[in-house]
Amino acid sequence: MAVSDKDTAAKEYMRDAETFADAFNFLLYDGQQIIKPERLKPLDTTAVVLPYGDDGASVPVQKYRDVMKMVTVMEDDRAAYLLLGIENQSDIHYAMPVRNMLYDAVQYVSQVDQSAKSHRNGGAKPETGAEFLSGFYRTDKLIPVITLTLYFGAEQWTAPTDLYGMLSADAEILRFVDNYHLHLIAPAQISDKDFDKFHTELKQVLKFIKNSLSKKRLNELVHEDETYRHISRKTANMLNIITGSNLKYDSREETVDMCRAIEEIRNDAIAEGIQTGMEKGLEEGMEKGMEKGTFSTLSSLVKKGILTLAQAAEEANMTVSEFKAKTDLNA
Repeated sequence: MAVSDKDTAAKEYMRDAETFADAFNFLLYDGQQIIKPERLKPLDTTAVVLPYGDDGASVPVQKYRDVMKMVTVMEDDRAAYLLLGIENQSDIHYAMPVRNMLYDAVQYVSQVDQSAKSHRNGGAKPETGAEFLSGFYRTDKLIPVITLTLYFGAEQWTAPTDLYGMLSADAEILRFVDNYHLHLIAPAQISDKDFDKFHTELKQVLKFIKNSLSKKRLNELVHEDETYRHISRKTANMLNIITGSNLKYDSREETVDMCRAIEEIRNDAIAEGIQTGMEKGLEEGMEKGMEKGTFSTLSSLVKKGILTLAQAAEEANMTVSEFKAKTDLNA
């Protein structure tokens, strides 16, 4: 699956207000439902800032955010305004702190410019020369910007999580360098109990991704967790693209049984193995080839965690001990 396909799927998924709010409630409020989806206002994801070059000429810099929203949060009976951005990553990015720091800086510069523009267009007159020159008045305030990196990979995030992690400098120098911290959600770094702090199907997405490197663990997850029996088609599509799972289900259904979808993959693998055995049988003797190919395939599926030993034995119409005696699983 191309990286661009994964990025597009992630952007579409995280634009949903409930899912977006769920991610930030996990990050900021330990899962408490403080940010309300209905209070989220989508923002233009294009930001333009005009820094000045060596010759004094302005140089336009344009940055595109994945998802950007403004929210009003009620704290102690007063409204707090926040600008929240999500940067989705299907792969590890080793310069993410600098990338997000630039996104945030561009957003702050834009706010300063908007304040100056507002004053020029008939707002309060400057009281001092300093206010006139900067366009930003002593009473002006900026809205906090928080950027969340949402990593849709199964591996541990091994890249730096702050600016200091990217710098080559001793502690004496770092005292004079402001650090920038990466706000990160990565499935592999979420404990099992912390998954319960999510309240949308983002929980099922992240748990599925965390377990996707092991077919055995993934098989156990979808069989033991009842919520995977009726996942929305939107979430199933997202997981199919992000993990490349090749899940099989009716795209017209509103909900998807992930357990059955994985069973379809397993059944296809078994059928493919039996077909391979039949083809070998044409060369080596039909009966012997079919038996050899079938047992080899079932044994391989057990080793990969796709089938349990009991399931494999049942497919072969044998007891577990008889099946083990016919394969290399006895070793």
